[in-house]
Amino acid sequence: MDRVVVTGGAGFVGSYVCRRLSADGVRVDAFDSLITGQRQNLDGERDGIVLHEVDVSNGLSVDGGVDAVFHLASPASPPDYLRHPIETLKVGSLGTLRALELAAAKDAVFLLASTSEIYGDPEVHPQVESYWGNVNPVGPRSVYDEAKRYAEALAMAFHRDRGVDVKIARIFNTYGPGMRRDDGRAVPAFIDQALHEQPLTVHGDGSQTRSLCFVDDLVEGIWLLARSEHVGPMNLGNPEEIKILELARLVISVTESSSDVEFTERPVDDPTVRCPDIALARRTLGWTPTVPLGEGLARTAAWAKEMWMR
Repeated sequence: MDRVVVTGGAGFVGSYVCRRLSADGVRVDAFDSLITGQRQNLDGERDGIVLHEVDVSNGLSVDGGVDAVFHLASPASPPDYLRHPIETLKVGSLGTLRALELAAAKDAVFLLASTSEIYGDPEVHPQVESYWGNVNPVGPRSVYDEAKRYAEALAMAFHRDRGVDVKIARIFNTYGPGMRRDDGRAVPAFIDQALHEQPLTVHGDGSQTRSLCFVDDLVEGIWLLARSEHVGPMNLGNPEEIKILELARLVISVTESSSDVEFTERPVDDPTVRCPDIALARRTLGWTPTVPLGEGLARTAAWAKEMWMR
């Protein structure tokens, strides 16, 4: 690939993707409305990455040839998509349509950043790509869940009807340096609280589980998927499952904090379990995460201490 369009390129995962592509000599056109993305994520980056401040829900135009369109644009943390519900639905529907139309016009590969949230509060565990999910279509989280489910349906319609080469990465919980301090997800929230010696707020009794993938591992999986022959959905995440309460205690340990744990009310439709079956990714891409959770948390906490505690 010589040139790739990345929507959501100034976001947490998007900026890592842009840098990974650039490191391989790919020219990158990054598009971002900056609703939740941050310009500084790409400020001062190496040659070959151009950031366009554009809301792709309103249109997407690029002159010249394009080899691939990576559609990563969307608020991704619960606080963000609950704060921007209409924008989340628009970028999942209209934004996906515009990105697919560009891929079709350029005869380019289309990669959709979907999510484990399409499985909802799953009744199949671990989650496999063939599972259709258990989503509340009118709950507060549906603005993200259903937007991504629609985006997957639209992508596959373009594949069947217009021959677009479609890859769908169902991304499970991802963390690492570069997350916003106010992102709202468990890892940055816990690290911030631990660094400030504040109680770590655990929803419910903390028995709900998540599977956390270090961002470098995820981005490698995305890059491998984009260049593969696979069409359709593929889980990308770390199959090592951990209870939220155990995660809080691990963060306290790696930050050497004196913080304790404080229990709070569980959010509506908060999934009870979350763990990917990555057999397809292992078999098709030869991909599996390599960064252990303890190491990844330590690297993230060290970055956060330097950036957030100035």
